[in-house]
Amino acid sequence: MEIAALLSGGVDSSVVVHLLCEQGYKPTLFYIKIGMDGAEYMDCSAEEDIELSTATARRYGLSLEVVDLHQEYWENVAAYAIDKIRQGLTPNPDVMCNKLIKFGCFEQRVGKDFDFTATGHYATTLQCDGKTWLGTAKDPVKDQTDFLAQIDYLQVSKLMFPIGGLMKQEVREIANRAGLPSAKRKDSQGICFLGKINYNDFVRRFLGEKEGAIVELETGKKVGTHRGYWFHTIGQRKGLGLSGGPWFVVKKDIEENTIYVSHGYGVETQYGHEFRMHDFHFITDNPWRGQEKEVDITFKIRHTPEFTKGKLIQEGEKQFHILSSEKLQGIAPGQFGVIYDEEAKVCVGSGEIIC
Repeated sequence: MEIAALLSGGVDSSVVVHLLCEQGYKPTLFYIKIGMDGAEYMDCSAEEDIELSTATARRYGLSLEVVDLHQEYWENVAAYAIDKIRQGLTPNPDVMCNKLIKFGCFEQRVGKDFDFTATGHYATTLQCDGKTWLGTAKDPVKDQTDFLAQIDYLQVSKLMFPIGGLMKQEVREIANRAGLPSAKRKDSQGICFLGKINYNDFVRRFLGEKEGAIVELETGKKVGTHRGYWFHTIGQRKGLGLSGGPWFVVKKDIEENTIYVSHGYGVETQYGHEFRMHDFHFITDNPWRGQEKEVDITFKIRHTPEFTKGKLIQEGEKQFHILSSEKLQGIAPGQFGVIYDEEAKVCVGSGEIIC
């Protein structure tokens, strides 16, 4: 079996290589480069990543190829993010990076020549009714299925997630026992292509600054100023520069460049019990086809270890209405609502939140 393994320089993907080799496979290793060389607003850690990936490849006598997809990334993912931010929405570039770059452009250029592509994502695949489904990971804190919720059936049917059945601590222990070069490396944080660059600095580079008012929603009183609605998202608490907090962003007026905030003391304006999604994407299939009544589900509206219970109501071919069993803080239009089965074992798909 021919396996392409994606390395990032981190401990998770290195352990993937170790486990595959232990099972008798000889995967071909690839590092996908998406950082922008020479750009003053980028500080990509690709050099260190490639160095550690090369050390891992050498350790197991395997080849490593660097696949440069930064142009494709810029045209498909970064441009998408900037456009959504300009519209006042909250995009998720990591979701689109997985769909369009890691398992899209890479598949078209390289992956098509292999039987499977193995990655260090915390996820699993499940076989049911002759079909492959995206399953959640054993470690709920590290589960990354919400970042994979826009991939399609061809992609999920070719993916291998060797560490999906392990806890993060177990992965670290394997790396330490095997003496892997990345065993002590800290987990990466933040958006996949930004490296050490501050998110606001990146946005400022493309959208600039424009001063606007921060207004208390309940009283209409101006309580501060901001440098552009595009730096703020619904549910945001930090980075507002206001005294007497906590304050939460609860609404944005794009035309007036006004941010509305509210205190965090149980104010109902911060919360919602429902939201709608459009352009819903099923990864494998619609398991509820033909069911007109409410369906019991679990879901996420941001990357958290917890799954929230709720009910799903289909309102159109790709339109869904979600009723939550508990209060939801910071429902942000533009983000993906990710839908799971009632037991939170299968990631069914996702759609963009519109309200």
